[in-house]
Amino acid sequence: MNWDVRLHDAFEAEFLVFERGVQTELLAVAKLLAEYGPQLGRPYVDTLKGSKHTNMKEMRFSAADGEWRAAFAFDPERKAILLVAGDKSGVSQKRFYKQLIAKADSRLSDHLENLRSAKKGWSYGTEHRSGYSFPAPRPAGADRGAL
Repeated sequence: MNWDVRLHDAFEAEFLVFERGVQTELLAVAKLLAEYGPQLGRPYVDTLKGSKHTNMKEMRFSAADGEWRAAFAFDPERKAILLVAGDKSGVSQKRFYKQLIAKADSRLSDHLENLRSAKKGWSYGTEHRSGYSFPAPRPAGADRGAL
């Protein structure tokens, strides 16, 4: 069974400015996540502690001389929603995770509210785009992404 893996709308713009190598590595782990779903574990996925959402996870990968983390969660429709990513190299781990988790929590809360609203027949803000696929990787030499 393949699992549906999607980018949160707000994360899509951030993803598009990551260096090509970062995009490629993130998509490689996302492909594994699509294949194995919630059963995918270390070294690719780990639980993200400190989130207000108990199902928050982090994808782990190395790219562009950095150690990258991408927060995601499975929603009630059993879709993995990639929320935010950043390079934790050379920064305070505590501050990095505090910022990553805050942004991921906010985006997941918005996503879940959009799902609830859609079930009621109306929605606020950004629409949940059914059938979305990953954008094409950005050309080499693009700016490095950060939180």
